[in-house]
Amino acid sequence: MRPLHPPGPERSAEWRRRFGDEARAERPDLSALCLLVGAQADGELDEAGIDAAQIELDRLAGELPFRPGGPRSWAAALAEHLGGRCGFRGTPGDYQRLDSSLLHEVLRRRRGLPILLSVVWMEVARRAGAPVYGVALPGHFVVGFGPPEQQVLVDPFDGGRVLTGTDAELLVAGATGAPLDPSMLSPADPLDVALRILNNVRAWAAARPERSDVALWAVELSLLLPSHPARLRYDRAQLLVERGDFLTGATELDAYAEVVAAVDEPAADRVRRQARAARAMLN
Repeated sequence: MRPLHPPGPERSAEWRRRFGDEARAERPDLSALCLLVGAQADGELDEAGIDAAQIELDRLAGELPFRPGGPRSWAAALAEHLGGRCGFRGTPGDYQRLDSSLLHEVLRRRRGLPILLSVVWMEVARRAGAPVYGVALPGHFVVGFGPPEQQVLVDPFDGGRVLTGTDAELLVAGATGAPLDPSMLSPADPLDVALRILNNVRAWAAARPERSDVALWAVELSLLLPSHPARLRYDRAQLLVERGDFLTGATELDAYAEVVAAVDEPAADRVRRQARAARAMLN
C-alpha cells in the first residue's frame, strides 16, 4: 500500500475551505466532497488528480447502455459493468486500509469500503441518468434504484448483488440485533454520506494512536458540515490535548462545557476539570 502523507498547512487549509464551501452549497456534490476528503488525506492528490477522478466517473458512466429500463434493469446494468467488467468490489482486508475511504484511491484500486463503492455506483449511475440514491443501512451502506414501491437494493461491496428483503433484514440484524425499519430504506442525504465517511476515517485512526493527525483532520472536516453532532467539538479538543496543543485544547474544552452546561451541569463540570488538567500540562 502506498503510504499516504497529508498536504502541508497552506494546502490543507485550502482544501478545508473548499470542503466547507461545497458542504454549504445549495446542492452539495457528493463526488466533490469525497475527493476533497481524499485531498486532505493524500498530499499527492492535486487539482489535476481531482479532475482525473471526475473524468474517470464520466468515462465509466459513458460505457453504460443508454437507459436500459426500470430500476431492476439499471441495477443489473451497473452490476454487470462496475462489478463485473470493471471489478469494483470489497474484501475484508479493505476495512484495515485508509485508502478504502478515499474516492480517488477506490477508483484506482477498484476496492473499498461499502460506502465508497456505493459512491462510485451512485455517481456513475447518476451521470447515466439512473434513478439512484444511497441507502444508509446500519453497518452496511448500499445503493437503491427506483421509487419506494419499486425499490431495488444492490450491494456494491458484493459486486452489485441485488438484495432481497430478507438480505436487507439480515444485514440490519447483523449490525444492530434489531429488525429492519422502513425508514432505513430512505435515500441518504449527501452530507450525511460525507459525515459517515469521515466517521469511518476516524474509526480507522482511533485503532492507530500514532495516526491522531488523521483523526484530527477528519473531525475538523466533520465540523465544517452544516449539521453535525455537538460532541465533535469535545472530540476535537481531546485530540488537540493528546497531540500536545494543551492551551488550544483547554480553550475548546471550556467552550464545549458552556454548551453542555445548559442541559447537564455535572457533565460540564467534568469537562471543565479536563480543561484545567490540560492547562496544568503547561506548567
